[in-house]
Amino acid sequence: MKNPFDLSGKVALITGASKGIGEAIARIYAASGASVVVSSRKMEAVEPVAQAIRNEGGQATAIACHMGNVTDITNLVNQSLAIYKTIDIVVNNAATNPVFGPVVNTTEDAFDKIINVNVKGPFELAKQVYPLLKEKKSGSIINISSVGGLRPEHGLGLYSVSKAALISLTKVLAKEWGDDNIRANVICPGLIKTKFSEALWSNDKIMNVMMKSLPMKRVGTPEEIAALALYLASDASAYSTGAVFTADGGFTI
Repeated sequence: MKNPFDLSGKVALITGASKGIGEAIARIYAASGASVVVSSRKMEAVEPVAQAIRNEGGQATAIACHMGNVTDITNLVNQSLAIYKTIDIVVNNAATNPVFGPVVNTTEDAFDKIINVNVKGPFELAKQVYPLLKEKKSGSIINISSVGGLRPEHGLGLYSVSKAALISLTKVLAKEWGDDNIRANVICPGLIKTKFSEALWSNDKIMNVMMKSLPMKRVGTPEEIAALALYLASDASAYSTGAVFTADGGFTI
């Protein structure tokens, strides 16, 4: 029986892949046979990830891209195609949250930055890859949202708004592109032990409150999100599209 999680011959493009969830996804994809394009805003941050994957026998290329810049996104797609000739899987993991506090205190610049990176960027990347996936009649788009997109987080109002928009975008893509056999699904992680969320999991006061309502009583790991992303990239999820998957230790129950 063929391994349904085998990604041999596939090319995966992962944004926000210099650390945390994005890096874990790139590593598990490469270990499953895919050629991976690992992308992040700074080349010096993402090249070590690509090199580590190559050192382990995988195929990986690092390409710098600021997901709030459409020109950068176009360059990311063009460079990926120049190297690998095709793209099969897109993981929109890059995100930003420059503010913490009430939305009334958020500046216009901060609003634009959050929306541009967390929503417009994934939209532009998916749109630019669409013609290729349509021609192939095959493809998987995986957007990394957050439980904040399902239930607004205290102090993370606009971040939550952007992640809710990403969930809606995923469903729109699934509905409009399903006839082309292009799947779009979204993962909503809970609190995961990454640099991005360190301000939360390193705060004892916040953690004491969270643990009272968290059924599994622990913080998640990037590898646990990556395993779900592998399912959504592979033939194992061939009939899943427009789905919202939570991986939050039961936080949203």
